[in-house]
Amino acid sequence: LTLRLRGIFFAIATVAVIFIMETLMVNWRYVGGATGLQLLRPPVPEPFDSYTRMLFVVMALMAVVAVSVARYVQVSWIGRGLRAIRDSEEAAECSGVPTLRLKLFACVVSGALMGAAGAPMPMYLSFIEPASTFNLSYTIGALGGAIIGGMSHWLGPIVGAILLGSLQQIVTVTVSGEVNVLVVGVLLVLFVVAAPEGILGLFRKRTLARRK
Repeated sequence: LTLRLRGIFFAIATVAVIFIMETLMVNWRYVGGATGLQLLRPPVPEPFDSYTRMLFVVMALMAVVAVSVARYVQVSWIGRGLRAIRDSEEAAECSGVPTLRLKLFACVVSGALMGAAGAPMPMYLSFIEPASTFNLSYTIGALGGAIIGGMSHWLGPIVGAILLGSLQQIVTVTVSGEVNVLVVGVLLVLFVVAAPEGILGLFRKRTLARRK
C-alpha cells in the first residue's frame, strides 16, 4: 500500500510501518514481547576459533554482496528506471517504466540487505528485544551514510558509512554515546542544505571546475 505513495508521503508511511511493527512485536508474547528473548549461540564451525571472528567474516561477506548488488543495480536497466522515477515518476510511467514493480523491487532488495546486516547482532549479543531491534537510530544511520557519501553512485554510501561510523566511534569514546544521534542529525542537516549530492557530488563538481 505504501508503494503507491510518492515523495515525502512514502517516507512518512515507511517510518510509520516501523512503529507499527514495533508495537506488534512488543505485544506478541510468542516472540518474547517487550522483555525480549535469550538466544543460544550455535557452535563455532571450523576453521574459526571464536564466534566473534566468524561473525566478522560473515558480515564482511555480506558487505561485499551488498556492494555488488548496489553496483549491478546502478549499471543495469533497473538503475536507469529508478533514476527515471527519482527525476519524475509521472514521466517515467509515460515512458513505459514499470514504476510500481521497480519500487517494489527496491523495497524488497533494500529490506533484505538491511535484515541480513542486522541478523548477526542478536547472535553476537545472545539477546534480542523490540526496543533495540526497531531503534530509529539504525534507520537514521543508514540514511545518513547514503546522504553524506552521495546517493548518485554505489560508492557513495560506502564512503559515507566509513566516515560516519568512524566519527560516531570517536564521539562515543571521547564524549558520550548519547551524542551519536545528535552528530548524525547535524551532519544530515548540513549535507542536505549545503551538499545535497554528498561527498561524491562535491568531488565531482570540483573535478569539473578544474577541467574548465
